[in-house]
Amino acid sequence: MHAPAPTPATLDVRVRVGWVKGMNRLYFLYEAYDDYWDYSLLGLHNDTFEIVVDGDASGGPLIDKGHRDFWTPGRVGEAAAAPDERISVDEANWAIHGVHAQNYHIFTPAVDKDWTLAWGVPTWTKELPWSNAAYSFNFKPGEPGRLVLEFWVTPFDYAGPEGPQRAIESVLRENKIIGLAWAIIDYDYDDVDQRGSNGFWNLSPKHTMYGHTSELCAFRLMPLEPQFVKPIEAQWTWRVVDMDRRLAAFKDLSSGAITLWK
Repeated sequence: MHAPAPTPATLDVRVRVGWVKGMNRLYFLYEAYDDYWDYSLLGLHNDTFEIVVDGDASGGPLIDKGHRDFWTPGRVGEAAAAPDERISVDEANWAIHGVHAQNYHIFTPAVDKDWTLAWGVPTWTKELPWSNAAYSFNFKPGEPGRLVLEFWVTPFDYAGPEGPQRAIESVLRENKIIGLAWAIIDYDYDDVDQRGSNGFWNLSPKHTMYGHTSELCAFRLMPLEPQFVKPIEAQWTWRVVDMDRRLAAFKDLSSGAITLWK
C-alpha cells in the first residue's frame, strides 16, 4: 500500500534503540505525536509500531509464506515458480514462523489487550522475563496527542513453539551486527467522517521486510564512548555446572587493565 508521506503536523515519530553489555536485551524508546490515535477496537485495527529482530543477522524467510512460495532462494522478493510441497503449510508455519527471528506488533497504545502481538509460534517471547513495556499518554481514541512507549525484547536465534526450555538467546556483544527494522502503521479511521486512511511506513526500503530478514537494516551494537567507560570495573557471569558437587563456572567480563582476580 502506498501511503502519503507523513508530515510532523499529522505524524511525528522518534525511535531510539539501546543495549546493555552483558544482557541479551534490546531497549526501545518510542515517542510519537499523532493527530488521530486509533486504538478503540479489540482486534488488529490499532495504530501500531511493528519491529522485526534477527539477533544473529542470519537472514532468510521469517514466515511460512516466505518459506513455501513467496520468495525464490537467492532472489529476494521474487515469486517462486511453484509452491514447495515437501512439507505442509502447517509444518512450515511451526518450523519457521518467528523461530529464528521475531516480529512484534506493538499496539500504540494497548488498551484492554496485550501490549503486543508476537507474530508467529513463540508467543511466549512477549512475556516476562523476556520482554516488558510501559506507556505514557493522556488522549482518548480519535484525539490528537503525544505517546511515550518504553519496552525491551530478548532476541532469539531459536525460539520454538514448545516454549523457552529449548530456546537459544541471541548473544549480544560489542560491535556485533544484528538485523533490525520497524514499521509505523497509522489507521486514522472513524465512523463519523470515514477518514479511513491507513499509512504504512517502513525503515527498511522493502515493505516485505516483515517476512524476510535479509531485508532488514544492519545495526551495529556500539560500545560505550570513551568518556563513559570506567578505568576499571569488575563484572562477571556464572552458572551452576553440577548442583550435586556444588560446582559453578564463572566468566570474567571485567573491563580495564585487570591484573588480579580473587
